[in-house]
Amino acid sequence: MQREEIRPRKFVLSSVLAACANLGALDQGRWIHAYVNNNSNSFDAVLGTALVDMYAKCGRLDMAWDVFEKMEKKEVFTWNAMICGLGMHGRAEDAIELFFKMQKQKFRPNGITLLGVLSACAHSGMVDEGLRIFNSMEEVYGIEPGMEHYGCVVDLLGRAGLLGEAEEVMYSMPMEPSAAVWGALLGACRKHGDVELGERVGKILLELEPQNSGRYALLSNIYARAGRWDDVANVRKLMKERGVKTSTGISMIDFDGVVHEFKMGDGSHPQMKNIYLMLKNMIKRLKMEGFSPNTSQVLFDIEEEEKEAELQYHSEKLAIAFGLINTKPGTTIHVVKNLRMCEDCHSAFKLISQVYDREIIVRDRARYHHFKTGTCSCKDFW
Repeated sequence: MQREEIRPRKFVLSSVLAACANLGALDQGRWIHAYVNNNSNSFDAVLGTALVDMYAKCGRLDMAWDVFEKMEKKEVFTWNAMICGLGMHGRAEDAIELFFKMQKQKFRPNGITLLGVLSACAHSGMVDEGLRIFNSMEEVYGIEPGMEHYGCVVDLLGRAGLLGEAEEVMYSMPMEPSAAVWGALLGACRKHGDVELGERVGKILLELEPQNSGRYALLSNIYARAGRWDDVANVRKLMKERGVKTSTGISMIDFDGVVHEFKMGDGSHPQMKNIYLMLKNMIKRLKMEGFSPNTSQVLFDIEEEEKEAELQYHSEKLAIAFGLINTKPGTTIHVVKNLRMCEDCHSAFKLISQVYDREIIVRDRARYHHFKTGTCSCKDFW
């Protein structure tokens, strides 16, 4: 469009910003922001909201907040973007504060607003506050809870270890629970090691979504943690019989405007030799600090040494090694992953942030993790 001297309108720009947000391509997103400023495009609610969403999804809440504060005209969807952004980054208290602020400024929350607030509560362990807001949806806000809202409550209770209460909510729903709601409960079973409930929920999910590889992986993980390797083998056999394809873990890092992609076992990256060397040194340094790999994440009945080697080459660790090689000391490293980050990588990144004095931001399928000085923004509540 630029070569043809066709000036893009706000909907084209917002679409490009959405693409940047999905990839975590911060440099390109900032370029679009600069283009808008330099070409006198006004920041109306549509374009401003796209910028807020892009910055939040690229891990720059400070920039998202700056755009949000400077917007002269906001709509409900603008407030929603900022509330959801805060919630995804573990800033539940700020999300709730903004939720009440929008009401003071005479904006009426909608179903998406409530979904963002409930999700924020779920990711931060704010059970009482989340339940209070959910129970007031119809009476205070005139919004009938939908499937997604019930799913958030199941997730909220499940993450907190209240599996019985989560199951009760499911059976009290005025509609049949979707696979996503069952999936939230299965994830909670994995987190808290409830094999009996996990097995029951897992079998229901495998019938509801027989081609969803993630459901098989979760159930396998529950069995593996319990040392039930025959059951792990049976799940893998069932996958093979049904022709289920597993999703490959992919991690991406944006460096100098280029998105670099990493997969476990893929040695095609031109810097892979140096990346493996950095990874080896990184793991060695972590072990000197007392780090012990969490081999319960490996779904194969193999020797401990082999399990450690399996964990070492996860795609997000390759991306972090690349970031350490190619950025200056003190630079924040941003990684985007298509699947949920494993517990071993989560523990490793906390220590890496401390040992290498780096802030690391990882966006996985579920949420954002800000690692700094040995801690994570999720407070290990994920």
